[in-house]
Amino acid sequence: MTKTSRRDVLTAAAAMTAAGIADAAPAAAQSTPKPIFAVPMVTIPIVGETSVFQVRRIYCIGRNYAAHAIERGSDPNREPPFFFQKPTDAIQNVAIGEVADHPYPSLTKNYHHEVELVAALKSGGTNIPAEKALENVYGYALGLDMTRRDLQNGMAAEKKPWEIGKSFDHAAVIGPIHPVSKTGHFEKGAISLAVNGTVRQSSDLSKMIWSVAEQIAKLSEAFELKAGDIIYSGTPENVGPVVKGDVLLCKLEGLPDMSIKIV
Repeated sequence: MTKTSRRDVLTAAAAMTAAGIADAAPAAAQSTPKPIFAVPMVTIPIVGETSVFQVRRIYCIGRNYAAHAIERGSDPNREPPFFFQKPTDAIQNVAIGEVADHPYPSLTKNYHHEVELVAALKSGGTNIPAEKALENVYGYALGLDMTRRDLQNGMAAEKKPWEIGKSFDHAAVIGPIHPVSKTGHFEKGAISLAVNGTVRQSSDLSKMIWSVAEQIAKLSEAFELKAGDIIYSGTPENVGPVVKGDVLLCKLEGLPDMSIKIV
């Protein structure tokens, strides 16, 4: 029989402990997952701040001006509000005083402009009462909901989702966010869009069928709204096509102008 010394027992115990630690190390490392690649954070500049607004979701309301609803073939007096989304990386930031190059997208031969007020949320929730909805707004911006109209119409005619007409690269053009503490809330004010100096869209925010507060309330019935959500609040009538070389100038009373060139 082989005689085992105290030293042999201690050595074996130490080896087993070391092996146990080695086996546990991979498990510990796996307890904190790491992404396999970096995904850029989507942000919007804030006027007067070094901080930026991080975008969580982009919501858009459809046919929110009576004349535009009629223009698109619906009855504004009967339809409840409806919403769609764009991907966050569709954001194209446009600085104040800049004429930003905006790429004409693929697949379309009928590319449309839609100028809109954008509300940026600092908080949210579900089933938010309309009278408390504006408490969740951090600020406002001027935006363009760019649309591949032929693709949207073609899919709608086939009763298929028309995401391809609304959700693509650079489809959510936006100026910097202005904190509500500096601008107040926008319930009225002239909004317009000109192409090459000729005004095409011209209306007033007071003509929106559903106010920003009502939009937030309605959205919160279907989704849990959170900080970082932005809402494109609808476009006036006379949306129309643009081609390469066109310069678009967007105006909203109370905010600086925003301009892009189709390239």
